[in-house]
Amino acid sequence: MRFVIGIGGATGHPYAARVLDWFAGPGRDRGHHVDLVFSKTGRLCWKQELGTDPAVYDFKTWGPTDFTAPFASGSARYDGMAVVPCSAGSLGRIAHGLSTDLIGRAADVMLKERRRLVLVLRESPYSLPLIKNLEAVTLAGAIVMPGSPVFYTNPESYGDLIDTVAGRVLDQLGIPDHGVCPRWQGM
Repeated sequence: MRFVIGIGGATGHPYAARVLDWFAGPGRDRGHHVDLVFSKTGRLCWKQELGTDPAVYDFKTWGPTDFTAPFASGSARYDGMAVVPCSAGSLGRIAHGLSTDLIGRAADVMLKERRRLVLVLRESPYSLPLIKNLEAVTLAGAIVMPGSPVFYTNPESYGDLIDTVAGRVLDQLGIPDHGVCPRWQGM
């Protein structure tokens, strides 16, 4: 399967790093292909939150306005895209089809081709315009999930909390047997 991972300028880059870790390890072993694109501020936020250079990942990385990327066209046949994290501004532009950067264009392609688009929103509280944009992007076919960890798995570390969100992102991309986080087994 082929995926685009968009890295936005909101807080939540540990989630993106964990998703990329999976694709760089078990995901690559299973034949998954990833292209990576950062928003204009995505790299700055990554560096601030993680203190690392995302170049450690061996994925083709596209510039924020490089519309020559294959996934800027529906004919490239990518299977899905996740924007982790997704800012309220990016979500609003995606909801209204404003392809002002490569993340927005790729998201527009996913919607028009009826492919999986997962937006991991990192915003709080929600304004009325954001709520309306959430409705619009959901009606257009995107899956919006908050970057909110779960606690019913009794996480023991910061990494365990991150895994609960990263695992859900992989679930929503259609990768059910990723093994990133425990699943609810009932009581």
